[in-house]
Amino acid sequence: MNAPPTQMSSDKTQKCRNVISVALECYVCDNQEDNKGKCAATIQTCNYGQDVCLSEISWGSTPYWQQGALKQYYISKRCSSKDECAAYRTRNMPTCTHIWYQDWKCSECCKGDRCNYYIIVDCSPLMGPRCDE
Repeated sequence: MNAPPTQMSSDKTQKCRNVISVALECYVCDNQEDNKGKCAATIQTCNYGQDVCLSEISWGSTPYWQQGALKQYYISKRCSSKDECAAYRTRNMPTCTHIWYQDWKCSECCKGDRCNYYIIVDCSPLMGPRCDE
């Protein structure tokens, strides 16, 4: 026996209410000079398929190179997929030297809401599921 139409629509509405959203939140910024302001205050709800937060820090001269230009940090943070983040790490980590007189870039992936507050997290075994090893 079929339920009356009002009962069926009520059941569908109840099922929709029971769906829980589990979207990841990451800090986001692009080429900022420090980890304050925008990089520490701007949060984005990630899109479907973006399951990690990606952080990059680079050291170098201004984007438009000029002789004698001072070097500085550039920080970027965003939502990413695990595969995209792994590709960035593979590409950047060989140059992640932290040598002051060379340009370098380091990348990090982490899992969990707002896990990329700090630029580069210590990914020791103690960090558990937050680090993408």
